Amino acid sequence: MSVAQLSVLVIDENHIRASIIEAGLREAGYQAVSVINELDGVAQHIERSQPDVIVIDIENPNRDMLEGLFALTRSVQRPIAMFVDKSDQRSIEAAVDAGVSAYVVDGLRKERVKPILDMAISRFKAFSRMARELADVRSELEGRKMVDQAKAILIKARGISEEEAYRLLRKTAMNQNRKLSEIAQSLVTASNLLEPQEQKP
Repeated sequence: MSVAQLSVLVIDENHIRASIIEAGLREAGYQAVSVINELDGVAQHIERSQPDVIVIDIENPNRDMLEGLFALTRSVQRPIAMFVDKSDQRSIEAAVDAGVSAYVVDGLRKERVKPILDMAISRFKAFSRMARELADVRSELEGRKMVDQAKAILIKARGISEEEAYRLLRKTAMNQNRKLSEIAQSLVTASNLLEPQEQKP
């Protein structure tokens, strides 16, 4: 997607600073730029407008304001560039934890807006890719664990070998056009339902 197609939301209570960011974005080729100057109702505005990228500029942030914005950035799942005039190590670490893609201290100049936004988008994509890969690995591990449980159930119930249990699961998955892990999950769930419940004293 080209920069001209990306929609950018600029959040800044200071009209002059917001105009600097907007001018820098438009000069860089961003056409769909919208600006809001109120922090109240920001979450609802993001929900309505669904911007591709968010730029937040805070002239003199206090701790409560930053914490509120960091809570917001955790939920929106988009590239976010944040400009602040001053900060401390704790705030920088909190910004990283919150998923802010670029956190720039004392760096608001028109010519810097595009490269910083490019970096924010690039970092967000890299982080999202790693998160997806991690989720895939976890899912695969869970799937293997489920298959092992299902094999153990079949071995016990039918008196067959581990290899035969695996073949049976795989054949069932192929016949039903489903994933092996799904068949295993169904078997484990059914087995749990059929197990006699312990009587409480």
